[in-house]
Amino acid sequence: MKVAAFSDVQANLPALEETIAQIRAWDPDLVVMAGDLINRGPDSRGCLELFAAQQRQHGWLAVNGNHEEWVLRCGRQPPRSDGERAVRAFTDWAWGQIAPCAELLEGWPDHLTFHPPGADAWVHVTHGTMVSNRDGISPNVTDESLVGKLPAEIALFVTGHTHLPHQRRTQGIDIVNVGSAGSSFDGDPRASYARLMWHGGRWHTEIVRFEYDLERAARDFEESGFLDQSALARLVYLEWQRAEMLIGGWRERYEPAVMTGHVSMEQSVTDYLAERGLKLP
Repeated sequence: MKVAAFSDVQANLPALEETIAQIRAWDPDLVVMAGDLINRGPDSRGCLELFAAQQRQHGWLAVNGNHEEWVLRCGRQPPRSDGERAVRAFTDWAWGQIAPCAELLEGWPDHLTFHPPGADAWVHVTHGTMVSNRDGISPNVTDESLVGKLPAEIALFVTGHTHLPHQRRTQGIDIVNVGSAGSSFDGDPRASYARLMWHGGRWHTEIVRFEYDLERAARDFEESGFLDQSALARLVYLEWQRAEMLIGGWRERYEPAVMTGHVSMEQSVTDYLAERGLKLP
């Protein structure tokens, strides 16, 4: 049995197109998208419609990520303050893209499990951990901190969220973080997906890195209107350019002040990057 798993496309259509090409060339028996197909990028609708075509035509499966949940929530609930409006500006823009086809997200589960034919070696796929889809497993997370966060009686746990490809074994479970197909954070701009192979009575896993059209993706960011939404959108673009996590530090340091109106979004991002010797693109 051959299974492909990928995650965190983040509305990057050229990356998704190449991910599909890479996976179809490998010809797996099953394909799972582990969340965050949309938002934080220029083409949420294009990615959603293209993935839906793979679902219809080839039976590809999906689980919810935190960004699917967040976009749908923004579609249901207007911002409660000017600060919240600033923080979610590019997500409201993403909702505007997918609203005409939002039904394509209906029925996505938070968790998915399967096993190879004739063997009780279960695989569990979710975006984060059993705690939440925002609770990621990255290389700096200790084995001890994962106690209680993994399901029982499984052979393999597949996750995403952190944009950092990673593999380990703990609590008798093999863990694969598939990384990001559309916005890597490990300094390597290439996309990634995971190959899960059942043979010899056990699961074998491999993370595959591959290039896609970065120039076209950059044009999509620059020409789509995404960057016009806010300074935070331009920070996301800088993350993508550098293949480095930046927005997490901004959220910890400045988001509460922006939400309460004590500092503007533009000023907060400018100050945050100046502290790191960086500028907005």
